[in-house]
Amino acid sequence: MSELRKDPVIGRWVIISTERAKRPSDLKLEPERPRGGFCPLCPGNEDKTPPEVFSIPDERSGRGGWAVRVVPNKFPALLIEGSLHKRSEGMYDIMNGVGAHEVIIETSDHAATYSSMPAAAITNILLAFKNRLMELKKDSRLRYIAVFKNCGEAAGATLEHPHSQLIALPVIPRRVLEKIDGAQAYFNYKRQCVFCDIIGQETADGRRMVAGNEHCVAFEPFAPRFPFETHILPRAHLEAFEDTPDDVMRALADIMSVVFKKLNASLGFPPFNFMLHTAPFNKDVGAFYHWHLEIIPRLTKVAGFEWGSGFYINPTPPEQAAQYLRDTADGR
Repeated sequence: MSELRKDPVIGRWVIISTERAKRPSDLKLEPERPRGGFCPLCPGNEDKTPPEVFSIPDERSGRGGWAVRVVPNKFPALLIEGSLHKRSEGMYDIMNGVGAHEVIIETSDHAATYSSMPAAAITNILLAFKNRLMELKKDSRLRYIAVFKNCGEAAGATLEHPHSQLIALPVIPRRVLEKIDGAQAYFNYKRQCVFCDIIGQETADGRRMVAGNEHCVAFEPFAPRFPFETHILPRAHLEAFEDTPDDVMRALADIMSVVFKKLNASLGFPPFNFMLHTAPFNKDVGAFYHWHLEIIPRLTKVAGFEWGSGFYINPTPPEQAAQYLRDTADGR
């Protein structure tokens, strides 16, 4: 029988539709074909992007150059220049589109994936995220930074070269506030962090666990919106990603390497999105918030029911997805 499951943080219900269940093998995709053509993010084309704001040198190859570059987006959603100039038009609120929109060029290798990169290369990407969060946090106009990756045309990527993005905002997004409000309500009731409790229950239960090490865990959430939705959290209570110690960052890179090896081997290099959820700036959430990474393979489509109701229908139970991933070799 199908089940309704409730997300313990924001109270969102999802339908685990065993009546229309799909085996994990039914969701496996054919890899997208390379599009080819000119790539502005490849080495040698640095003059085709705006000037970099951060980089990590390539110390592994012995050839010099860069391992990671961060540049302003050439077609930004928001601009760093200017004042907010908040104002109203009758009942409507407006402010200028002030913020930042940056591209993290994750590697000089155009064909690299998270499953082919060494963990040290993924660590460099995470350190670039950390640097940009720390730098942009100094701007008093900014309240939140969304770090995300669109991989594959079906996930919204317009360039093939491995990259992620960040958008720094002068407001806290509604989706983020929902998580904060839910986490605070849980803390007010139980005097404990809901994310820490989730880690404890998932670790003890084991059915939805995918991978773990000394510092991080990866699991399929109890009420996932999508097949193979995977969450990664640090075991220690850390609300802000930019405050993460380097040893935890390396452990996160190790877990990401394992998870993406398993996802790609299981599902045929699916397009995916990931989102980093971290604490807003200048908002005291330390007692009850816990940064986390959400990985969403794009295996199903969101349609009218989901948009109209806020419910999601997931045809693959998370316990089945986790078992399938655990049984898949991660290449180590």
